[in-house]
Amino acid sequence: MPRHPRTTVGASPPPPVGGAQAPTSERSPSPVGATRVATRKSGLAPLPQNGTPASIAPALLAWWDRHGRRDLPWQREPTPYRVWVSEIMLQQTQVVTVTRYYDRFLAAFPSLRTLADAPLDAVLHAWSGLGYYGRARHLHRAAQRVRDSHGGELPLDFGELAALPGIGRSTAGAILALAAGQRHAILDGNVKRVLARVHRIERPVTDTAVLRELWSLAEAHTPATRVAHYTQAIMDLGATLCTRRRPACERCPLAARCEAHAAGIAAQLPARSAKRARPQRAATVLLVHDGRGRVLLEKRAEEGLWGGLWGLPEIAVTDEAAAWCTQFIGQPPARLARRPVLRHAFTHFDLDMTPVELEIPAPAPQARDTDRWLWYDLHAPARIGLAAPTTRLLHSLL
Repeated sequence: MPRHPRTTVGASPPPPVGGAQAPTSERSPSPVGATRVATRKSGLAPLPQNGTPASIAPALLAWWDRHGRRDLPWQREPTPYRVWVSEIMLQQTQVVTVTRYYDRFLAAFPSLRTLADAPLDAVLHAWSGLGYYGRARHLHRAAQRVRDSHGGELPLDFGELAALPGIGRSTAGAILALAAGQRHAILDGNVKRVLARVHRIERPVTDTAVLRELWSLAEAHTPATRVAHYTQAIMDLGATLCTRRRPACERCPLAARCEAHAAGIAAQLPARSAKRARPQRAATVLLVHDGRGRVLLEKRAEEGLWGGLWGLPEIAVTDEAAAWCTQFIGQPPARLARRPVLRHAFTHFDLDMTPVELEIPAPAPQARDTDRWLWYDLHAPARIGLAAPTTRLLHSLL
């Protein structure tokens, strides 16, 4: 699930903080003398009577000038394409993980056109191990749309960019701020956490009213100049000091004005929604192989779990593995072995996979390579997309 909200908007950003005109937001500021969302009971942050908080930008930029990250791979040449790829990879994935994949992906697809022209299997192969494969499918689909409708150049218009697959309000803002210096606010997980603490927002940030308030604050704090540096700075602060667990408030440049820190509750914010029991799912996967390094894989549907990847065939009842083999392969397995359960954790549930190894006599005339089925050669692996648990099970046969 995405690092940035997927809300698509085309509205222009408000004027910068400190200008002659107070910034507009999704709701109009209260008139002078009125109190705007001022109760702690609501959990929303009160703004001054003119509707504009004093910007955190000066302190944040001064801190970033001394301590900010400037050596990330996508910072070396921040073109719109390179920044776009990094922002999609960073959705729901930490920087330390993305850096292991980014250069390899860009080496395979150095330009938007090479990405658009590549088969989806090649894109998913380069993405394998990074997870959240819907991001790769959206990236590929968006590249093709840009190739066909925008002359192969990523649009620098906010509305056009935000309308592309996998890009919403916050991701579009980050791309345009970092690659083009345009003034747009962002609201990824790091920014939500920083603003929720600075303004002591005590309700869960998933609440619709809270999100509106956070967007208003994000717009108000975004400066008119050094937008790229500010955008990187607030993300860096959330990733390095204002972390979810054990925030380093003693080193934070915003500590003096952070309401959550003053109240001693920084580590408790942002508040989380009521915890629900984590769902458990189960599946039986079949390791069908010929004893010589060829394993049967099935292409998964485009949508759904591991959409578009190649995976092991699944059956509903573990005890029916031998019957499945006889029906599909045309012969019973020469050897059948049930493996220990392999658990894989997703964002919102756990999946327990029971692998059943089925060794078949070669050849297997009824199971041939098609668009849906593939005999995967462990000794000369095809460049296809594989989920991490599938890769681990395949390697266990070597």
